[in-house]
Amino acid sequence: MEQLRFGIISTGNIARQFIEGINGGATRSVCSAVASRSIDNAKAFATQYNIPTAHGSYDALLADPNVDAVYNALPNLYHKEWTLKALAAGKHVLCEKPMGMDAKETEEMFDSAKRASRILVEAFMYRTHPQTKAVLAKIREGAIGEVKLIRTTFCYRTEKINGNTRFDQSLGGGAIMDIGCYCIDLARQITGEDPTTIQAVGRLQDSTDGGAIDVSASAVLTYPSGIVSTMTCAMDTQASNLAQICGTLGYIEVPVPWKPGVAEPTWMLRTMQRPRQDGVPDEAGEQLQTFTTHADKPLYALEADAFAEAVLDGDPPFITPEESIGNAKVIDAMRKQVGVQW
Repeated sequence: MEQLRFGIISTGNIARQFIEGINGGATRSVCSAVASRSIDNAKAFATQYNIPTAHGSYDALLADPNVDAVYNALPNLYHKEWTLKALAAGKHVLCEKPMGMDAKETEEMFDSAKRASRILVEAFMYRTHPQTKAVLAKIREGAIGEVKLIRTTFCYRTEKINGNTRFDQSLGGGAIMDIGCYCIDLARQITGEDPTTIQAVGRLQDSTDGGAIDVSASAVLTYPSGIVSTMTCAMDTQASNLAQICGTLGYIEVPVPWKPGVAEPTWMLRTMQRPRQDGVPDEAGEQLQTFTTHADKPLYALEADAFAEAVLDGDPPFITPEESIGNAKVIDAMRKQVGVQW
C-alpha cells in the first residue's frame, strides 16, 4: 500500500501528538523526517519517535527528497511563511489550525497551493473522526428535526504562560485562534452557511510580548437559515467542553467533540414531543439513544491518513479551502470585536 512520507516542521507539543498518532496506527502515512532550528532538538525528537532523518533547519527538510508532504506545526505567525516555502519546494502541506493570521493570509496560502498544484489542508483533526461523521449524518437525516440552535464550549485553564505561544499576541495567540476556531468550524459544518451576524465579547490579558490577547471570548452568531449558534472559549476557565445541537424534535449532545478517543467516544440523541420542564420528562414521547462510535486508529493517525488519501488517491479533503477561508473571516470579525489587534 502506497504511503505518504511526512516531514514535520517543529518539535513542540502538537508535533508530538501528531507523530504519536502516526506511530500508533496510521496505515497510509509515515514520518520520514523532522526539522527544528536546533539540530540537537531534532535529533532527540527523531530518536524518541523513530524518525529516520533529523534536520537542523526547516529549509533542509524542504530540500529532502524523501519528504512528500510537510506537517506545519509552527506557531500561527509562521504558518504562511513556511507553508508557502513548502509549496514552492513541491511539497503538499497539512497546516495546523488556524491556517493563517487572518483571512487574507489564508486566501493567499490557498492561491499558492492552487498555482503549485499541491494539496493544502487545515488540520482540523476532529473532522476525520467517525464520531463527527456519525453526528453530522444523524443531523442531516433529520433525526432531531430542523436544527435551530448550536451550543459549544472549548475551555481549559493553564498556568504555564511564560514561553507559551498561546499567550503571545505577536505569534497569533489567544483563545479564539487556539480553540474558538473549533466551535466556529463545527457550527459552520452543521449550517453549511456563513453567519449573517456576529456578536462577540471577551476578556483581554496582557500578552507576553507586551500586547494583549483574548484569554476568553463568547459569541452569538446567526445564519441565513435562522439557526443561532453560541460559543465560549477560554484559556483560564474550566468548562464542560461539549457540543449540543438542538432541533425541533430533540437534540444531540456530544460530551467529547474536539478530541475523541479510539474506543470510548459516546454521544446522545434525545427526541421528545413536548417540552421537558422542571426535570420531569414526557415519558410517552421522549426517547434517549446512546451511541459509541469506535475509531480504528488514534485521532492524529486518522487525520494523517485522511490527508494522505487526498494526496495519493484524489479523495476530497476533509475541509475545503472555502470552509477554511470562511472560518478565518469569522475569526477576524470576532477578534476585532473583542479588541485584539494584529
